[in-house]
Amino acid sequence: MSGKRSAIALGVLATVTALVVTACGGSAGTKSTDNSSSGSTSSAGKAGGTLYYLTKRPVEHWDPQRTYIGRDISNMTRLFTRTLVQYPATADAQAALKLEPDLATDLGTSSNDAKTWKFTLKSGIKWADGTDVTCADVKYGISRTFATDVITGGPNYILQFLDVPKDAKGASTYKGPYTKVGQAAYDKAVTCDGQTITFQFNKPWADFTYALTLPAFAPYKQSADQGDKSNFTVLSDGPYKLDGTWKQGGTNTFIRNDQYDAKTDTVRKALPDKVVFTEGLTDETIAQRLIADSGNDKDAVTDRSIVPAYQSQVFTNPAVKSRTENPVSPFVYYLVPNFKKMTNPLVRQALNMATDRSGWITAMGGSTNGTVAQSINSPALLGYKPANVYNVPDAGDPVKAKALLQQAGVSLPYPITFTYSGGTPTTEKEAAVEKAAWEKAGFKVTLNELTDTYYDVIQNPANAAKYDVTWGGWGADWPSGSTVIPALFDSRINLNPGSNGQDYGLYASDTVNSMIDAALNQSDVTQQANAWAGIDQQLAKDVAYIPLLVQKFIMTRGSGITGYINNPDTSMYPDLGVIGVS
Repeated sequence: MSGKRSAIALGVLATVTALVVTACGGSAGTKSTDNSSSGSTSSAGKAGGTLYYLTKRPVEHWDPQRTYIGRDISNMTRLFTRTLVQYPATADAQAALKLEPDLATDLGTSSNDAKTWKFTLKSGIKWADGTDVTCADVKYGISRTFATDVITGGPNYILQFLDVPKDAKGASTYKGPYTKVGQAAYDKAVTCDGQTITFQFNKPWADFTYALTLPAFAPYKQSADQGDKSNFTVLSDGPYKLDGTWKQGGTNTFIRNDQYDAKTDTVRKALPDKVVFTEGLTDETIAQRLIADSGNDKDAVTDRSIVPAYQSQVFTNPAVKSRTENPVSPFVYYLVPNFKKMTNPLVRQALNMATDRSGWITAMGGSTNGTVAQSINSPALLGYKPANVYNVPDAGDPVKAKALLQQAGVSLPYPITFTYSGGTPTTEKEAAVEKAAWEKAGFKVTLNELTDTYYDVIQNPANAAKYDVTWGGWGADWPSGSTVIPALFDSRINLNPGSNGQDYGLYASDTVNSMIDAALNQSDVTQQANAWAGIDQQLAKDVAYIPLLVQKFIMTRGSGITGYINNPDTSMYPDLGVIGVS
């Protein structure tokens, strides 16, 4: 980065040499791997051919300002959405931290103690309709995040940092481009001078460039914006565009964007002529097809980890093992009690004490699938400290848990509903493990399995009455608690009635909010990391979350895939920016 470098920026670059800096959501966080291969073991590719992408879960959003699932962030920023800066295509931990200019000419200039940031856009970058990508498009795209009653589900960092006044409840007085309420304040904080965009923040944001890799900071054409009806609109300024309209749950094809100029792009190789996505497949079907390696499946990749029933075939067959990776993923699995329903802290402590983490991992298929988590933060984050403040054994302790329920004075068995993302034999086994563990402790558990979309359901506060505890998955957008704790637990961020953002448990603590403010205003990276660890301890005491595991992936590909990378900066999913087919 050019311009003034603050202590945080220097500290991150000097200290984080083995950490992930990857997008999250329901998703991102570590760069560490086990002894198995985690990089590219296939040969470099050449242009041409068709790449097939096999998956189960449908895309929930293609709207960049709403996208916050790691897989979808990875795919869209490699195929059709460009941002001011972006992560390189590499599996190397240290090289992955070196951001590259994408839409911008460089990595930006900061001043005013990192409260002011300035970027100039490259010339020659066009939308798929042939019009230029402008500074105004970038400004407009970012403005959409403030319309929290329309553009739901995406990250909301910009609401915390942009120098726009807050109301008495701490919410931004700017309400987005659809109502124009507070527009003058936004126009003062984000300005365009030709193709140069300048941001004014209310506090230092030294690692702002990492945030800019998220599609939430991508440009958007105002003339194409239909608000929440734009959810599956693929607005391309990248190497590919959608052939037709998006059919959720079906098969869709991306073809080359003839308005894309590869000379403006050092990030993406864009090798295949086509990329064909097929949604709605079972995990078992995907595993069978990739192991069999026939026909078009030789040129296929997936975001789905191999399920337990097929893992022995993967690891005992040399031909399959040679095209399989087992990296530590960025994601921490966790549970969240519903604070509107589970109001007694002793009941939450009992649920935490009864939770069987090791049993969940066994249901997933064992140690190749995950390790027990001791925090909402990945162990790879700066300043990480375990947060098992109640000394819960990995398998839980039903005797102590029942004693806590009795101490709470509630009638036993205590009824709860567990909402989780399901639809596979594995997820059903995981839920069954916890149901059995909790019922040993005195709970009566009803399972509420969601098999289609998930986060859009639990993000709606209107659905909160239907569950007492729900499952979540999260990872840091870059190696700092600032990309975990505020998004999940700052109750001031999501104040509109249509979405709870990422706060699925509806947790609210003035104490924690004040601690978050103090951490965000720290100018020293070590002190800030310690502050996040302290907040984590407070959250654990409140049982604002129950950590489950740090996920590991078992990723198999077809034998015809070239240049394969599980890029840690793109949530350890196949990096479509460099993958080709033979």
